[in-house]
Amino acid sequence: MSDPQHGQEHGHGHGHRVRADADRRSLAWALALILGFMAAEVVTGLMAGSLALLSDAGHMLTDAAAIGLALVAMRIAARPPQGGFTYGLKRVEIISAQINGITLLLLTAFFIGEGVRRMISPSEVEGVLVLVTGLAGIVVNVGAAWLISKANRSSLNVEGAFQHIVSDLYAFIATTVAGLVVWLTGWARADAIAALVVAALMLKAGWGLVRDAGRVFLEAAPAGMAPAEIGAQMAAMDNVVEVHDLHVWEVTSGYAALSAHVLVAPGADCHAVRQATEVMLREGYGIEHTTLQVDHASPRLLVIGEDGPHCRDPHGPSHPGAA
Repeated sequence: MSDPQHGQEHGHGHGHRVRADADRRSLAWALALILGFMAAEVVTGLMAGSLALLSDAGHMLTDAAAIGLALVAMRIAARPPQGGFTYGLKRVEIISAQINGITLLLLTAFFIGEGVRRMISPSEVEGVLVLVTGLAGIVVNVGAAWLISKANRSSLNVEGAFQHIVSDLYAFIATTVAGLVVWLTGWARADAIAALVVAALMLKAGWGLVRDAGRVFLEAAPAGMAPAEIGAQMAAMDNVVEVHDLHVWEVTSGYAALSAHVLVAPGADCHAVRQATEVMLREGYGIEHTTLQVDHASPRLLVIGEDGPHCRDPHGPSHPGAA
């Protein structure tokens, strides 16, 4: 039977708080800049008959949504845990990131369809208006990217918004080139090609957000972390006989958590093993929130390598130690 004094030990590094240096003012200025230019771009796109400008505006709409949701999520996620929400509301930012990603994918489908249609039947496009608006868009996106780069980019929302604006910058470069081609040559299909380039960038950004948010919802290990490797390192600690029921997941972006059942040799100091394991996980893998159940291994496990009554329903592979 396990010692009740060490049956379950918890490490609470709490590196998952909303960082105080998350600069909401920078995000708010970037949001105002994008919304103002987006409205002007919609009007100009309709006047010029440019699908590239309208697709750029659609992309900027998702940028604005990402920043707005990030601002809301920061405020909500900062609320302390209470009631049934034992982790607080930190996953709100993941929900908003998922919504943002799905919106990008829906807009991608629309602009691909419209772009193909205009490749087949090109519409008249005012090249000069597209060129001038594209140049202005480059300036606006550089400014917005600079503002967001000053904020806390450990948030999936903020980083997603930053990457969207960078991709939007490339999209405006493509739009500017298209406007120049239409102005100099009159070849209207250049506008449709630029719109398809924008759609491809939106597809990449949208899929990335949906994928990353989906990993959090499915409680997968953070990208780049291998649970098997972590389990082997834990099992290699002094006096560890076995590690099982190992779970590594991401509560929200930048907040990794781990739980495991650790069996140690009879007579070993369970508290010392727990503390050494927590230090290894924090320094080696950046995992600051750990819940470790540390017990002495039963003689049966040591003699014949079979699990005793300490865990009747183990989950996942076991990692035998050298002890």
